[in-house]
Amino acid sequence: MNFNQFEQLIKNSTKILIMTHINPDGDALGSASSMYTTIYDTFKKKSDILIIGHLPNCYKFLPNIDKSSLEFDGSMVYDLVICLDVASLDRLSNAKILFDKALKKINIDHHKTNNNYGDLNFVNPKASSTGEVLQDIYNKIGWTISLDSAIGLYTAILTDTGGFRYENTSENVFKSAAQLVKIGVNPNEIYKNCYEKKSKNFVMFQNYCVNKAGFEHNNQIAYTTVYKKDLEKYKAEEDFTEGLVETLRAIDTTEIAFIAKEIDSKSTKISMRSKNADVAEICSVYGGGGHTFAAGCIVKTGIDGTVKRILKTIEEKLNG
Repeated sequence: MNFNQFEQLIKNSTKILIMTHINPDGDALGSASSMYTTIYDTFKKKSDILIIGHLPNCYKFLPNIDKSSLEFDGSMVYDLVICLDVASLDRLSNAKILFDKALKKINIDHHKTNNNYGDLNFVNPKASSTGEVLQDIYNKIGWTISLDSAIGLYTAILTDTGGFRYENTSENVFKSAAQLVKIGVNPNEIYKNCYEKKSKNFVMFQNYCVNKAGFEHNNQIAYTTVYKKDLEKYKAEEDFTEGLVETLRAIDTTEIAFIAKEIDSKSTKISMRSKNADVAEICSVYGGGGHTFAAGCIVKTGIDGTVKRILKTIEEKLNG
């Protein structure tokens, strides 16, 4: 990995855009917050942060995230685009035009399915999160990590390890977290912002989805469906499904859990988790991917047909 080139690209660029995947999570937003902050701290340069989709309320505490935009001008040409937590370019949705037009592209990620699409790539599938990859870059270059930058990094690591509970919680994760706490991060404050500021509608919506869950293959497969009418009933925002699939995976008999979310009458978004099976392999059948135990895809059929197809593919996997 060429850390010197990374530093020089940022140093020599005037117009910089920071991008994450559509409907970003805590890792994507925490990394974007940290990247913006560190670029400003180091070079006194302001970047543009583009959020494609929805900014969850629980992440609005992140330093400088208020400087982000939900809209973009497709005619803009940036000197440099930095993609954070973007496993594949289709995850940029219609904002991919900005990536295509940019003079230089940096790709920072931790998904094993990432195909190194940047001019400069920092992809570490062994890392827990993009935040952990980013922190390693800072340390390797020798950049100072300010408290505001550290808050973003800690949020990224905390949320992508599920509060340090998932299988990606390695020894290095705790070393990274320890460095950030030493800088001044308050773990309790960040935890409360990320996990203890849920609206009543959020909790009731998740309870509804869990209550209608289906179980197959001797209860080894747990799944639930989210129709547009369900979202409308609970006035649900995009982040209302966050953590739902993990709740289904937590059932003792569950080996693979998934959520089928209606996009429209001809397409469905799948979020899948497992305890032992490689769900990235399952999702790759439908053009998706991700991590071994956490992956997703978009299936070009309606929600009912998609559920039947996904169940068949999972059962084939479990039957070996």
